[in-house]
Amino acid sequence: MDVSGMIFSDWLKRSSLVAILRGVKPDEVEAIGEALETSGIAIIEVPLNSPDPLDSIARLSRKFGARLLIGAGTVMTADQVAQIAAAGGRLIVTPHADVAVTKAAKQHGLFAVPGFFTPTEAFSLLAAGADALKLFPAEAARPEVLRAMRAVLPAGTAVLPVGGIDASNIAAWRDAGAAGFGIGSAIYKPGDTAATVADKARRLMAATA
Repeated sequence: MDVSGMIFSDWLKRSSLVAILRGVKPDEVEAIGEALETSGIAIIEVPLNSPDPLDSIARLSRKFGARLLIGAGTVMTADQVAQIAAAGGRLIVTPHADVAVTKAAKQHGLFAVPGFFTPTEAFSLLAAGADALKLFPAEAARPEVLRAMRAVLPAGTAVLPVGGIDASNIAAWRDAGAAGFGIGSAIYKPGDTAATVADKARRLMAATA
């Protein structure tokens, strides 16, 4: 599959789930990446507060970069964006509404999915070039909040709730207009084997069907 010309919405069509591998170690990340790909997940995020995250991103990018979208989460500075790009990452995800990091991602030719919680933050990030928006922490909101915000956001804006998302609440968020979901401990937590991740991923993918 040629992924070179894909926009972020194309990736979400392949799989609406973003696997967040917080705490993953470089020596296990390739096996976990294989488990995720086999389960149908096409977007993988390694948070920068994981052990040696740039090494993990580089390993994933070398092995899966021609087929999967690999990137980093918990990105806080423009300098980190440059490091992620050098490691082969193509996706930048932030926990906060940072216009400077969003602009840096676009300057490096990367996808930018910054975090937001208010309409003011959302419009500022879209003006900075965000490809999609991460509603975070989703635990502090409700699907009704997303539905209300989508009424004023530009048509086609992709919003991904992140935080507390699992198979039990995906349907409610999707009905409210969520374009995708960031999945953390429900898909991976430190100590999980590749087999465990594959089982979790299959159940989550079934919930999106």
